[in-house]
Amino acid sequence: MPSENLRFETLVALKNSPKGKLKYSPDWLEKGEDVLAGCIEVSSLSPLSGQILKRMSPRPLLKTCSLTSCVRDTSPGLSEDAAACGSLPISPRQVSSPSSPPPVSIFTEENEEKKGEEIKEAPVVSPEASVSSTLSISVLSPRATQMAGCILMCEQKHKARAKMELSLRQEQQERLVATVVNRESEQLKRFEEFMELKQRQDHQSMRDMMEKETQESIGRQEKLREEHRHRMKILNLRLREMEQQRLREAELERQRQVEGRERHRAINAIQEEVLQLNQLLQPRPSTDSALDHAPYITRGNQLCSQVSEVVPASADGQFLSVEDLTVAERALQEMRSLVRGLQEEVTQAAERKKREQEEEEEQKKRQAELKAQQEEQKKNAARSTIEKTKKEGLQTGADESTLKWYNALQDSANQCAQASEDLSKARDTQIKKLKMELQKAATTPVSQIANSSGSPLKEAFEKIDKLLSGRPVTSAGKSVSTSQHPQGLEFVSYRLAEKFVKQGEEEVASNHSAAFPIAAVASGIMEMHPKIGDLILAHLHKKCPYAVPHYPPMERGTSVEDYQRILGYRVDDSKVEGQDSFLKRMSGMIRLYAAIIQMRWPYTGKQGPHPHGLSHGWRWLAQILNMEPIADITATILFDFLEVCGNALMKQYRGQFWKVILLIIEEYFPRIEAVTSTGQMGSVTRLKQFLETSLRTKQIPTPKSELGSAFFRS
Repeated sequence: MPSENLRFETLVALKNSPKGKLKYSPDWLEKGEDVLAGCIEVSSLSPLSGQILKRMSPRPLLKTCSLTSCVRDTSPGLSEDAAACGSLPISPRQVSSPSSPPPVSIFTEENEEKKGEEIKEAPVVSPEASVSSTLSISVLSPRATQMAGCILMCEQKHKARAKMELSLRQEQQERLVATVVNRESEQLKRFEEFMELKQRQDHQSMRDMMEKETQESIGRQEKLREEHRHRMKILNLRLREMEQQRLREAELERQRQVEGRERHRAINAIQEEVLQLNQLLQPRPSTDSALDHAPYITRGNQLCSQVSEVVPASADGQFLSVEDLTVAERALQEMRSLVRGLQEEVTQAAERKKREQEEEEEQKKRQAELKAQQEEQKKNAARSTIEKTKKEGLQTGADESTLKWYNALQDSANQCAQASEDLSKARDTQIKKLKMELQKAATTPVSQIANSSGSPLKEAFEKIDKLLSGRPVTSAGKSVSTSQHPQGLEFVSYRLAEKFVKQGEEEVASNHSAAFPIAAVASGIMEMHPKIGDLILAHLHKKCPYAVPHYPPMERGTSVEDYQRILGYRVDDSKVEGQDSFLKRMSGMIRLYAAIIQMRWPYTGKQGPHPHGLSHGWRWLAQILNMEPIADITATILFDFLEVCGNALMKQYRGQFWKVILLIIEEYFPRIEAVTSTGQMGSVTRLKQFLETSLRTKQIPTPKSELGSAFFRS
């Protein structure tokens, strides 16, 4: 028990209190000391008594003992009785007078409940005991009796007060319990409301989350729909582009087939005409049995075989290329020349036979003599005209500056040919294959040049420019570049320049309208790549020296065939081509040259003059007029040059140009007539009509095939 452990401390506190100073002595009665003298004083408790009572055990505080046993008993067993009364001795000061107020209760509220319980548990005092106590008190002195009564009254008051406080405490506890119950019930209601609110909030958050997920799902579905629509749009665009591409390819294929069928019809017509002309080469016993037809028949059969080699390709369902058709046309032209030559020989033989018959008759002899005299007079007149012109100072060849320029161009062309000689004469299979691919990549775009529209022309120019710039180009489905071989650029440059001149020699010769598109691309290449321009001029001068102009003299040690090659004639197997074929080729190259000096490629964007413009045309015209004319050649090239380039020169030089035209009519044209024989007057007549019409109208018409700005926009 905690109170039992605190007994020692309680005794120490009582000992140290003022009341603890009383000393018990068994000799008080013998000595006559008044033991109860201290009862006169007012009894009071120590300030520490409340704390002591708190620490005491909950045993009953009141014990029934008689005052007599404590005070008056002087028997020897007094000490034992006092000890039996308890551990708290009562000093005389603790007993007060009846008039004094009752002592104030020193019990705390904590001990009130214990006090009530002790009162309830206290044994009930019997009447006999109360009587005995009363009797015992009455034995005492009045003072002690009064003190005992006061003590009893104080005890009763304390008991009543304890009961009242206990009831108040019970009511307070009940109210406290009711308040706690109400508060707990309110808290329970709040908790239930809070839980319900929590459930509603969870339900609301769950619903919000579901709505959010629903919205996100709707957004994803909408996004998927939008992506699906976008993909469908892209697919539709691709399908449309594929359809357009298919239509373009179908159109190109249809156009290719149309062109192929046209070439097929052309090759059939050419073969038919060649076979018909070959029949004309056969000998006729009735008329020309003395004439040798063997060379003509042999060459005719060769040409028929050459055309027949081209035809089977078209018969197998394949279309002819432009090169094959060109070869067939060339064979047809040569066949026509053969027939024309044979007919001329037949005519000459008939004339000789007729002349022999006329010689038998005197009248025919006089007519022949007269004719001979007339021819002699014409020769004398021509001779006198030539001598006169020589005296007047006309040249028989080009001047030194022109020849120097001509030789420089030929040297540069020879150097380029030597630089690419290893590639040109390569024996390795791979290098040969590369050479063929480079040559095809260089010549194919030039062969495809036509006056149909500006787009194909621009495409051909871009292919050539890309190849000369060292960039890879696609040819026949393969990528090829000049950088694949150290001599690739020189080889391509030489072959390209040669191809341009060949186009003038063949394509322009047979189709005059092809001069301007070829000249447009050539002038653009000359402007972007000046080295190619020099090579084009070198090849042109070599095949057509009249484009310099230059009439090469025959040097010692030069054979007739070599000299004819120098003049521009074709010599195959010691056989020189006919004059008509020669003039036609020269005409094509002069027309190409005249178109080049006045055309300029519109897409280069370069500023400055044309690299080989109208000033060179004016120089060529002045140089040709300072040289002695050559029969049939001068009239042909002068007419072709003025017909192509005359309008541009007229706009550039105006009055000076008309002075030159007047000079040609008045002074130079008679020289041309003087050196031209009777059978060669066709070109002279064309030139005369052209000059007279131009001078009369003061206008030279624009060439029909000239390319305008609208052509390049197409």
